[in-house]
Amino acid sequence: MQFSFKLLTVAGAIAFSAGAFAADPIKIGVDGPFTGGSSSMGVSMRDGVRLATEEINKAGGVLGRKIQLIERDDEAKNERGVQIAQEFINKEKVVAVVGYINTGVALASQRFFQDAKIPVLNNVATGSVITHQFDKDPDNYVFRNAAHDSIQAPMIVEEAIVRRGFKKVAILADSTNYGQLGREDLEKALKRKGITAVAVEKFNIKDVDMTAQLLKAKEAGAEAVLTYGIGPELAQIANGMTKLGWKVPIIGSWTLAMANFIDNAGPGGDGARMPQTFIQEPTTPKRKAFIDAFLATFKPKNNRMDSPVSAAQGYDSIYLLAAAIKQAGSTDGPKIKAALEDLQTPVEGVVTTYNKPFSKTDHEAITANIPVFGEVKGGRVVFASADDQKSASQVRLKDVAANDALMK
Repeated sequence: MQFSFKLLTVAGAIAFSAGAFAADPIKIGVDGPFTGGSSSMGVSMRDGVRLATEEINKAGGVLGRKIQLIERDDEAKNERGVQIAQEFINKEKVVAVVGYINTGVALASQRFFQDAKIPVLNNVATGSVITHQFDKDPDNYVFRNAAHDSIQAPMIVEEAIVRRGFKKVAILADSTNYGQLGREDLEKALKRKGITAVAVEKFNIKDVDMTAQLLKAKEAGAEAVLTYGIGPELAQIANGMTKLGWKVPIIGSWTLAMANFIDNAGPGGDGARMPQTFIQEPTTPKRKAFIDAFLATFKPKNNRMDSPVSAAQGYDSIYLLAAAIKQAGSTDGPKIKAALEDLQTPVEGVVTTYNKPFSKTDHEAITANIPVFGEVKGGRVVFASADDQKSASQVRLKDVAANDALMK
C-alpha cells in the first residue's frame, strides 16, 4: 500500500508538472518607441497588439495557452534595440517578436533573432531592405505586414507626377536610415518617370527650422515637396512654408498621418497626402469592431488614434502570429517560420484578409494595390480620393502583380 501510495504521489506530481508546463504562457516580444518623437507610432502599435492579444486570450489563447506580451521601449535608438533583442532571446525566451517602428532599429536588431531562429514580424517599419537583410541565408526569419518603401515611393511619385501633373519637385528627407533609404527610393521612382528632383535636402531629427532647405526648394521652382521623415520634423516643414508664405503640396510617406504632424502643423498641414494601409473609418464590419474596441479601451483624445496605420498593423500582426503558432502546433521558431510561409487558413485582419500572405521567397504581406492615399483635413486623415472612399468596403487582397505594374 505504501509503495502504491508513493507511485500515486509521483504520478500526481508528474501530472501537476505537465499541467503547469502546458499552461505556461507563450511569450511574444513587443519592441517599439513608446517615448520620444516616434512614440505616437509606437504606442498606437503597442495598443493594437494589446487589443488583439486580449481578444485571443479571452477566446482561449493559442494551443490552450495564453499569450504574454513582453514589451520594451527602444526609444527609437539602434543601440537600445540591440540590448532589447539580446534580453528577449537570453532572458525572456520569447518565441517571436512583433514591432519595430524605425528602420534603423529594425536593421540593427534583427540579426540577433535571425541567428537565434526566432521569427520577427515587422508591423510598422517600412525600409525596403528590412525583409531582405538575410537574403543570402538559407532561411529568413524576418516578415512584414506594412507597406514597404518600394511600394510607397512609387505611389508618391505617381500621385505627384502623373495624377497631379507636377514637373518640378523637391525632396526633403531626414538623415536617419529611414529618411535616406526612402529618399533613394523616391529618386529611383522619379528616374523611371524621366524626372530629376530640382532640390534634394536633408534635415536632422529634432531640427526646428527648415528655412534653408525650403528656400532652396522654392528658389529651384519646386511645385511640390516630397517628404520622408516623421511627425515632429514634418510639422516643421509645414510650419516653415507658412512662415515663408510659400504653400505648395506636401506629398510624402505614410508618416504624414502621425498625430504629432497633424497637431503641430495645424492648418498648415491640411492637404498633405500620404499612402495609408488603414484610415480610421468603419468601412467594413471588421474595421468598425476594431475602431470601436480601440476607442473604448484606450480612449484617445478626440476619438482619434494617434497613428491608425500602426494600430491596425500591430493588431493584425498578432493574429498572423497566432495563426502560425496554431498551425505549427508548436512554439518552435523554425516551425512557426514554416507555418507563416504556408498559412493554410485565411486570417481576417483590419488592413486586409491575409490569404497566403507569405511564402518561402516572399515575406511581404502588403502589395501595391492595398494602400490608398489619405489626406489631412481638419485635424484627421480622410480618404484623398472619392473613388477610394466609395470602394472602401471592398477588402483589397494581396496581388503581387500590382507591385510590378507600379514599377513601370
